[in-house]
Amino acid sequence: MVSAPNALCFGHELPASGAPCLVQVGLHGLTVVFTADGREQQEEIPFTALAISVGGLDHDHLVLKWTSEQGERTLYLKDAELIRTFRRFAPPSLHVSFEQAATGARSARWKRTGAWSLAFLTLLILVAGLWWGSDLLVALAVERIPVEWEQKLGEAAYRDFLAHQTVLKEGPAVAAVQEITQRLVRPLSHNPYTFEVTVVKSDVVNAFALPGGYIVVFTGLMQSATSAEEVAGVLGHELNHVLQRHGLERIVKRLGILVAASIVVGDQQGLAGLMKQFGVELMTLKFGREQETEADVAGLRLLYDARIDPSGMIRFFERLSEKDEGRVEWLSTHPMSRGRAERLKAELMAMPKLTPLPFTFDWAAVRESLGAPFVSEP
Repeated sequence: MVSAPNALCFGHELPASGAPCLVQVGLHGLTVVFTADGREQQEEIPFTALAISVGGLDHDHLVLKWTSEQGERTLYLKDAELIRTFRRFAPPSLHVSFEQAATGARSARWKRTGAWSLAFLTLLILVAGLWWGSDLLVALAVERIPVEWEQKLGEAAYRDFLAHQTVLKEGPAVAAVQEITQRLVRPLSHNPYTFEVTVVKSDVVNAFALPGGYIVVFTGLMQSATSAEEVAGVLGHELNHVLQRHGLERIVKRLGILVAASIVVGDQQGLAGLMKQFGVELMTLKFGREQETEADVAGLRLLYDARIDPSGMIRFFERLSEKDEGRVEWLSTHPMSRGRAERLKAELMAMPKLTPLPFTFDWAAVRESLGAPFVSEP
């Protein structure tokens, strides 16, 4: 082994990581001593055979290349004293190459410093964006998720939920919900979803939407509604949770901003596995207040476009407002029903007058088929 090596030599018969070597500078060239095939070798290289450049991670190595009997060789010099000695003894013909290499090294270092500075600044901007613009990041991530993925996620939770419920497959209530849904969906343009709405027997006065276009309506809601237009208002609201991809937004927010950022830059493979963690947990994902308001307003406009009397939606919230007494709005994730009704009234007043088209079914008969007491429609 060469003692006190001061350089690294590369060649086809040398190790891929390079062979430590001892370089000495003379009047006419270099003497390179290294170990190859277990024995010490020495090679004399005249200055005229050398080509000069710079290299190394920090561009602080002087790189010398030449062709020997064994093939092309490359020598990396980092020792500052050795480089100064080489420059002092090198003939004038190499000075130009040496200066060009030095200039290139300085330029490369400046570029590298600038690149690191830019990367650091970009990182700061990204962190600030994640901190102050997480909603924007989530929105960008949701845009990049294919509807097909969303549908598979929603369908899995939907089927699992229905497996433990009593589902109405026919009858006046099912026919009524189907007609209302068809009326609401008809005006939609560029709708990527095939909505599937199911009536479930339950006293719960509610309906809910899952990502991908899956909606459940409980018979308790239909029994309590005084008109088909009230149910249409609730369905319009739920349809817009799907159309606005609110469920998907809640999922991405739950997964966190790092997952959202990875989706934005195109890494969606991990998302599929993470989504499987939710399953029926989707049922517990509550929409935010802004999402609820957005679904209300968009639902009202959808009713208008479908020529369904939007005042039914307003009446439904007015009746719900009776249950809001004693509840402070800022303590709730949902807007209070009275406030929702007032907002919808203002939206409706700004719309041109509408002549609604009635449904083909008798709502009193629908409610009666569900065992609800007779109540005359307003």
